[in-house]
Amino acid sequence: MAVADQVITDDYAIYCGDCCEVMPQIPDESVHLSIYSPPFATEGGGALYNYTSSDRDFSNSRTYDEFFEHYAFLVEQIHRVTMPGRLTAVHCMPVPRPGGRGYSDFPGDIIRLHERLGFWYWARHAVWKEPLGVRNRTMARGLAHRQVVEDSSLCDVASADEVLLFRKKGDNPIPIEHPQGLAEYSGEREIPTDLLRFRNWKGKQRENRYSHWIWRQYASAFWDDVRIGRVLPFKEGRGQDDERHMHPLQLDVIDRIVILRSNPGETVLTPFMGVGSEPYGSVVNGRKAVGIELKPSYFNQAKKNMASIVSEQQQGELLLT
Repeated sequence: MAVADQVITDDYAIYCGDCCEVMPQIPDESVHLSIYSPPFATEGGGALYNYTSSDRDFSNSRTYDEFFEHYAFLVEQIHRVTMPGRLTAVHCMPVPRPGGRGYSDFPGDIIRLHERLGFWYWARHAVWKEPLGVRNRTMARGLAHRQVVEDSSLCDVASADEVLLFRKKGDNPIPIEHPQGLAEYSGEREIPTDLLRFRNWKGKQRENRYSHWIWRQYASAFWDDVRIGRVLPFKEGRGQDDERHMHPLQLDVIDRIVILRSNPGETVLTPFMGVGSEPYGSVVNGRKAVGIELKPSYFNQAKKNMASIVSEQQQGELLLT
C-alpha cells in the first residue's frame, strides 16, 4: 500500500496517500457506509478550489471530463468495497462556470455517474446557507446588496450544499436498527420540552414522540438548522498555498448520515478525509472509520483531531467518577 504515513487503532485507520492507490487494497464488500466531499470540478478545468499541486489531486484535473474520468475510478472502488444494499453519501453543490456564465449541474453529473456504475440514486438533502455569510466568505459580487441596486439580473443565490445518497444494488444483509428510536439530535433547533420525557422510550415505538420529532427533521429534504460553525479544528492544517475558504464538513451533517445509515460498530469510509471530520464523526458515534488523505498537512491535523477523541472520552469518564 503506497502511503506516506498512517495511524491504525482499534477504532480507526487513517492513511496519508492517494485514495486511488489505497482503495484497491480494501477488501470487497467490507464497508457499511461511505461519506465524503470530493473536489468541486468546474467546466473550465480544475476545481473550484485547489488543494495541492500534485497531479494525483482530483482538483488539478485539466478538464471537467478528465475529472469525471478520474472520479469514475474511485466510484467503481467504492461500489466494490460497499456491502450490497448499503449507502454512500456525497457532499457537493452546483459549481459556478468561469466568466459569470451561470452554474454547472455538478450534483446532477455525480448522480448520473453513480447510476452508471451500479448505484441507485436514493435521496437528496439540501443544506441551507445564509446568503450574507456566503458573501462574506467568498466575496461573490452577485451576493452583494450593491448588485441589487446596480443590476439585479446579475444577482446570485447562496446555493445550498447538497448531500446525495446512493444505494448499492442488492439486498442489505444486516438491517440498520434503532430499537429505541433516535436519542440524540444534531442541529440548532431545540427539541420541544414536552417531548423530553419520551427520550429512550421503552414502550411502543409509535408512541415515541421524541424520536418521531428527530426523524421528521432528518427525513426532510431541507436541512435548515445545520450549525455551520460546528466543525473540527482546521486552521493549523492549512499550508501557505491554501485557499482561504477551507471549511470542513459540518459535524451535524456527518452525525445525521452516520447515525441513520449505519449500525454501531460498522465501518465508515471517507476517501477525501481532509482534517478528519468524517472519521471523527464516525468514531464518536460508535462506528469504526477508515480515512484517506493526500495532503500531509491535512493528514497531520487529522491525526490530532482523531487523537483528541481519546482525551475527550477520558475527561468524560473522570467527570462520571
